[in-house]
Amino acid sequence: MDRRIFCLSAASAAGLFAHGARAADPFPTRPVRIIVPYAAGGGPDVLVRQIGPRLGEALGQPVVLENKVGAAGVLAAQFVAQSAPDGYTLLMGSNTHLIQKIMQPDLKFDPLTEFIPVSNMAASPTVMVVRSDGPYKSVADVLAAAKASPGKMNYGSGGIGTSAHLAGATFVALGGLKATHIPLKGSVEITASLLRGDTDFAFPVAGTGVPQVKGGRLRALAVTGASRLKELPDVPTLNEAMRNELTVQESWFGFWAPAKTPPDVIARLHAAVSKVLADPAVKTQFESTGNTTAANESSQAFAAFVRSENRKWAEIVKLTGVTAN
Repeated sequence: MDRRIFCLSAASAAGLFAHGARAADPFPTRPVRIIVPYAAGGGPDVLVRQIGPRLGEALGQPVVLENKVGAAGVLAAQFVAQSAPDGYTLLMGSNTHLIQKIMQPDLKFDPLTEFIPVSNMAASPTVMVVRSDGPYKSVADVLAAAKASPGKMNYGSGGIGTSAHLAGATFVALGGLKATHIPLKGSVEITASLLRGDTDFAFPVAGTGVPQVKGGRLRALAVTGASRLKELPDVPTLNEAMRNELTVQESWFGFWAPAKTPPDVIARLHAAVSKVLADPAVKTQFESTGNTTAANESSQAFAAFVRSENRKWAEIVKLTGVTAN
């Protein structure tokens, strides 16, 4: 397990553990833990690490980040769902959790009933990438190669049902292609897989893909957002190339609390996240990796967004025929 702690100062942290908090003290009176269901160093992990110190300052308490990887985010979700509903254990929730439940209705967690959405944090398209020294220079090149050699091309993702998997499967379905999905152990392995030649193309989230593109290791062919990325202005959207709205897919990452967490605690957490995301420096950090800050005006607004996203991803899963097996 990877763990990082962000705190105001060593002295304040020591004081927290040395003296029990009075019952009347307002939330929070001790460290707040965020469970991150992604591998350390991956795009989503980097995002939450960027705001960890500022979130600790906004809350007035240390923030502890724990990476709990497994089952495409399900293990982390189950862990938080079973945690005390006191605001001290949060999940970095995402559209991936909705997708996993859509694909596996029998999973022992329900993202729509077992959590209270606190606030969205960031939104990001995926980026269609290939090796920078490879032969593919455009989406049309990949389509042509895949059609010329049915079943011989592979595309990688961080796991079954992830945004990268669904984006790749959508591309394959709409293109009428035959290509094999290669599920990797995490998004951080996508670049290595492409460079080794194990996979031919992939759709990592922008937070993972953009740094590799800007570093010269990968070539970006398209983005799955509704518009072009500020960091990759010359890269078209996949919708521009394929003319189908179902190619418009964005990943998002926010904070969820266990169901029955008190409203005043949810409000305090939402206010802290909103304060951090309003910082221009945070917005600049996010944009540098192809993400945008995505604060909601209230936790209720985020909950409505989560419900609408659940309906959209159900349609995409139906289109692609992706299953958990």
